[in-house]
Amino acid sequence: MEEGDRRSREEGSSRYTLQPSRICNEDILFCIDIDPQSLVEMKTATGHNGRPLTRLDSIKQSILLFVHSKLAINPDHRFAFATLSNTVSWLKKDFSSDVESTMAAMRGLSATNISTQPDLTNLFRLAAHEAKKSRAQGRILRVILFYCRSNVRPQHQWPVNQKLYTLDVMYLHDKPGPENCPQEVYDTLVEALEHVSEYEGYILESGQGLARVVFRHVLILLSHPQQRCIQENIDIPKSLAKKAPQGEPMATEENAPVSTQ
Repeated sequence: MEEGDRRSREEGSSRYTLQPSRICNEDILFCIDIDPQSLVEMKTATGHNGRPLTRLDSIKQSILLFVHSKLAINPDHRFAFATLSNTVSWLKKDFSSDVESTMAAMRGLSATNISTQPDLTNLFRLAAHEAKKSRAQGRILRVILFYCRSNVRPQHQWPVNQKLYTLDVMYLHDKPGPENCPQEVYDTLVEALEHVSEYEGYILESGQGLARVVFRHVLILLSHPQQRCIQENIDIPKSLAKKAPQGEPMATEENAPVSTQ
């Protein structure tokens, strides 16, 4: 018996072992851009009143979907809400796991009629302060920024050596044109994300104006920052492929994906 135990220990010592680590509960701060461009209408999507959904409408719906799904995974995650116009303001400051609180925040969310260059400095300062409070409770902070401007790059002044939380970005924009520069805006958002993120932050974008694409991207953000692969390795959602009945040839090219756009 002792010989067998010794042999098992020797074999076990040569195997790779993954050291256990603690996955922290999240405090998630949603920051929603309320610029007039958040009122751009989405395509082929209407609300309960029959009117077309706007970007802001789709953001509200995607946040509700996210919160319900995140709490189904772990009911101890918490959420707070802020808005972005020229700077950042609290919409709901206290972090909570209460879905009714999230719904109330979404009902109180509306766009502004003023458009100026946004400054993210206050968002980063606010997030750093909240991140320290979260850490003191054994939690981690994540900021999810919804940005809707196709022709205005955000700015910030924040020291590079402070990475206390993770930043994700969902960017909704128009197609490139004489008055739009979404690629430049996207690049600026990537720089901001890399500037402040403690763990792997994701930036997802949609210029198609389709609500279902926004929902699909937001669900990717359900992934916990401490359990993520780098964004370049994401292979979800999978493309669906047409499946012909057994014994019958496919009418289209073999394994042709069905567009999910």
